[in-house]
Amino acid sequence: MNKWFQPIQMAHLVLAHFKEVRRQPAVIFWGIIFPILISLGLGLAFTRQAEVERQVAVIADETKAETHEARSRIEVLLQAHGSPASETQAGMPQYKVTIEDEALGRTRFVFIDTDWRHAIKLLKQGSISLILKETDQGLKYHFDPLNPEAQLAYLKLSKLLSGQDTPPSSISSGVEPLTVEGARYIDFLIPGLISMGVMMSCMWGISYGMIEKRSKKMLRRMVATPMRKSHFLMALMVVRIVMNFIEAGILFLFAALVFDISIQGSLFALFVIFVAGNIAFGGIAILTCSHTANTEVGNGLINAVVLPMSVLSGIFFSYHNFPDWSLPVIEKLPLTVLADGIRRIFIQGAGVAETAVPAMILLAVGICFFSAGLRVFKWH
Repeated sequence: MNKWFQPIQMAHLVLAHFKEVRRQPAVIFWGIIFPILISLGLGLAFTRQAEVERQVAVIADETKAETHEARSRIEVLLQAHGSPASETQAGMPQYKVTIEDEALGRTRFVFIDTDWRHAIKLLKQGSISLILKETDQGLKYHFDPLNPEAQLAYLKLSKLLSGQDTPPSSISSGVEPLTVEGARYIDFLIPGLISMGVMMSCMWGISYGMIEKRSKKMLRRMVATPMRKSHFLMALMVVRIVMNFIEAGILFLFAALVFDISIQGSLFALFVIFVAGNIAFGGIAILTCSHTANTEVGNGLINAVVLPMSVLSGIFFSYHNFPDWSLPVIEKLPLTVLADGIRRIFIQGAGVAETAVPAMILLAVGICFFSAGLRVFKWH
């Protein structure tokens, strides 16, 4: 009579499956080692020295020769906690004030002396979240009230400048909500989501679909057909581009109806950089899926492309929050180039001239990766 449970048989089956996994070291790497590397990188990026940096644009009242009392408090902070003046990449003078807190760690305020136009540009880029403007009535705080980061920066800075243990008695004291088009957090977010949608659609729609077909022996049937590999792969990219236009259009329509999002720049420039971004990630997807037939390995390869850029490329928050040494690398990532380009068109009114270079970079990336993927592509 058969037993309902046979431990020896079960042990042999478990051992056989372990040996099967051991023969595929790539699965172990992507399942164990790669997540550890990602956690190490993000841990170093977000837990360094328990320090939070808040960049604030300061706009002086040029019509007044004397210094207001509120402005003089900033000067006192600079003398007590500040560092020597430096310049931003745009040549604007900036001053750093570091405040020590045993419970919450260090908070560094970076005051950037600039004008209103440049301050709005920095706000739309996500480089700053708060504008401090000097007026006859003191300092006015300009920010999006729906942005939690801006609210926190306001609470900390108003407490610091007031010299009190608590913020001003009225939470809205000196606050003037921004009504400039494109200055809200949702205006920053939607172009990033459109860009990330392009990457996700290409990587999972092309790469994973191709790997799954290869693992099921479906691609080997196409070897006997008089079909060129390049035509087959380009057809995949064309379908994905059309699908991405539909998906991005639906997302934009939803955002326009619900959040009153608008496109301030050139529609033709948006079309060009969107197609270039699709070609870039289509080429990356082709190279990613060109050689493997194992879905677990393919899953790891796709995540190796998708996950770092989703975190680093400034989709949900500005990538300027990362350490300065990492910014040159982050700015060159394909998703960063695409997101920054679409964001310039949406909220800064950019045209073809401003987005021509990013579009050419994305197009070159797509052609290079597609060519490499075509050379190593195999049907089975």
